[in-house]
Amino acid sequence: MHNEPSRPAASHWQLIALLTAVLMISYVDRGNLATAAPLIQKELGFNEAQIGFLASAFYWTYVTMMFPAGWATERFGAHRVLAVGVLLWAVATLLTGFVGGAATILVLRLLLGVGESPVFPASSSLLATHVPRDRLGGANGIISFGYLVGPAIGTWIGGLMMARVGWRPVFILFGALSLVWIVPWLRYTRATAAAAAAPPALVQGAPSSWRILRERGLWGAALGHFSSNYNWYFILTFLPLYLVNKRGMSMVEMGEVGGGAYLINAVASVAAGLYTDRWIRLGRSPTVIYKLIMVTNHVVSIAAMAGMVLLPLPQSLFCLYAYQVFLGLSSPGVFGIGQILAGPLATGRWIGIQNCLGNLSGIIAPALGGLLIVWNGGDYTYAFGVVCLVNLLGIVGWGLILPKVEPVDWAKGAARV
Repeated sequence: MHNEPSRPAASHWQLIALLTAVLMISYVDRGNLATAAPLIQKELGFNEAQIGFLASAFYWTYVTMMFPAGWATERFGAHRVLAVGVLLWAVATLLTGFVGGAATILVLRLLLGVGESPVFPASSSLLATHVPRDRLGGANGIISFGYLVGPAIGTWIGGLMMARVGWRPVFILFGALSLVWIVPWLRYTRATAAAAAAPPALVQGAPSSWRILRERGLWGAALGHFSSNYNWYFILTFLPLYLVNKRGMSMVEMGEVGGGAYLINAVASVAAGLYTDRWIRLGRSPTVIYKLIMVTNHVVSIAAMAGMVLLPLPQSLFCLYAYQVFLGLSSPGVFGIGQILAGPLATGRWIGIQNCLGNLSGIIAPALGGLLIVWNGGDYTYAFGVVCLVNLLGIVGWGLILPKVEPVDWAKGAARV
């Protein structure tokens, strides 16, 4: 039975810190291609459609392997699966510094997707198992800081480094640094050997995968997740190119603006997670606070995306920062809602399925966005317009389809409606 002490023990804070670090690393490594895109364009002669295609390729394997990764975390233990994943994606990042053309980049982006596929199922499974429910908002806010500050580091610091030494050494350096994370992780898992040695492999009372698929909450969360990710992956892929090619910024200026925007996002996520926990501990409804935040994010995103492409530069940047604030506020709920609904018995597979469906946008947004930009002669208006429309799906998913945010009673034979 899930233990619910008043607050996580010291070892749980160590777990949260390590998960925050690995999520930060994962987003630095997956976002490096976008940061380097202006330089790769010049060296290898790629256009926006080719950059979008290569960015999209990461999500082919990332999405395909998501459900198997969720199953593996429950079958073999999240600790082990996560360590193997980091090893794979670190090697893929490092080797990208040696590529000579699109084919090699494509292969390594596919390997990167395989390596990163366990990160959210494994981290969510660990949080649902070790962190009490009324602390999940704060825990998710903190680890959200990791994956939201990752692009800030990759864009800001990576952009500055690339401007000085080129893009290849930065990939090699970041890949090598990713390997370093495995050392404290192995020490942590040895210190908690009982948890690492006894994976929660489909224990008695755990629902079948088919039972999870019958849950309305899964589909509402997946649709909302898809919409939120479409915004995020479009910006992650094309913001550097947009700021450099259309707004006339240098690589250094782009790094400062993009990095600052992602940092605002990360700080907002921590604040939202802590406030959500406080709301719930005061006895108020998790459903009200989570739904309000998630739906508001998509309403603001529609206005922000339109403003970014249509308004003069100062107002466009204001819209970028406003979008990042509200995206950050919604970030703890993206996985926190699923962790509450699924509970310790099913979070690995639930998040595996939800993240799989939600990250289909990672395949579509970069590829479609790049094609729309090229087809319209370098004009970004239509690509941003599609992003605005996709936000309507988020309002439907989080606001209308998602039921009450409370644990599913897996003992019942029939799915809730």
